[in-house]
Amino acid sequence: MAHHQLDSLDKKILRMISEDARVPFLEVARTCNVSGAAIHQRIQKLTNMGILKGSQFVIDPEKIGYETCAYIGLNLHDPSKFDTVVEALEKIPEVVECHFTTGDYDMFIKIYAVNNHHLLNIIHDKLQPLGLSRSESIISFGSAFSRKLPIGDLIEDDENS
Repeated sequence: MAHHQLDSLDKKILRMISEDARVPFLEVARTCNVSGAAIHQRIQKLTNMGILKGSQFVIDPEKIGYETCAYIGLNLHDPSKFDTVVEALEKIPEVVECHFTTGDYDMFIKIYAVNNHHLLNIIHDKLQPLGLSRSESIISFGSAFSRKLPIGDLIEDDENS
């Protein structure tokens, strides 16, 4: 993967928007002592480089009725079918993450389900037909913590190098 060279303005912008994605561009511009247009251009550049991948609101799945969170390790009968399986997984709305992994599984997914019965139906009706040789489910009782990558610390370390 490419490591992009960022100047001090890029780093300052990333630090600010990583702390609050809703910070107005004009506030970022004032803090950085540049024009609002310059901030818009930099945000567009960072997006085009693939460093910024959008912004979004985070919805609490449990508050909208998805009480079961599960992580499932998948093994495929035919690992050459990765791309086909990924395409199929993308069509299952309850699957919110999919990772290619090393170790015991070909891929690892994260699923939200309304309850355990719903989870069983997803596994039986939607996952098994994808050509799994086996799967292993781990149900999460809750997240101890969840956080974003500490952009400020990484950027500061880079600046001190």
